[in-house]
Amino acid sequence: MATSIITTDDLRDFKIELIEDIKKLLLKNNNGSLKKYLKSSEVMKLLKISPGTLQNLRTNGTIPYTKMGGIIFYETEEIQKVLHANRVSHITQ
Repeated sequence: MATSIITTDDLRDFKIELIEDIKKLLLKNNNGSLKKYLKSSEVMKLLKISPGTLQNLRTNGTIPYTKMGGIIFYETEEIQKVLHANRVSHITQ
């Protein structure tokens, strides 16, 4: 059985390679954009709202959603449309 000695330089090189590979994977998966579908907890965090407020937005039809197996999903594009449609512009003179 052959043995080899691993040096601190070998470990440092391995660490750098591993970090670069992780960065590539994250960039490839994210593509700098939000996910297509979000769960309720992600929407609450994104909009900084409570579970009750999110429930009200669902109930009154403000935010469309899909329910599958007890999990509620929201399409990111639809949330952005709702935010844009409810934008308030103040004109200062």
